[in-house]
Amino acid sequence: MTGLKPVVKRPTYRFELSTERKNVKIGRGFSEGELEKAGLTIQEAKKYKIPIDKRRKTVYEDNVNLLKKFVEEKKQQESKKEAQTSNTQSSNKS
Repeated sequence: MTGLKPVVKRPTYRFELSTERKNVKIGRGFSEGELEKAGLTIQEAKKYKIPIDKRRKTVYEDNVNLLKKFVEEKKQQESKKEAQTSNTQSSNKS
């Protein structure tokens, strides 16, 4: 499991003072809309072990940007691994 978690707004409660209230919290997972805006399918998100919360409907730009950055880093890591494996295979054939 990745340490990737979205930031979401908290629900309000009648009994808490507005001065003590925190506006955001760490969410359970990313909404399907956030995944879609970041250019990911649910299958790709599961492949990258990104948590998904199907109950959430909101789309926050901060979370979309976080997903885009995360996926870009993962793709760079995959391309480095492919380059390393192709280099080792070519050296083994020689």
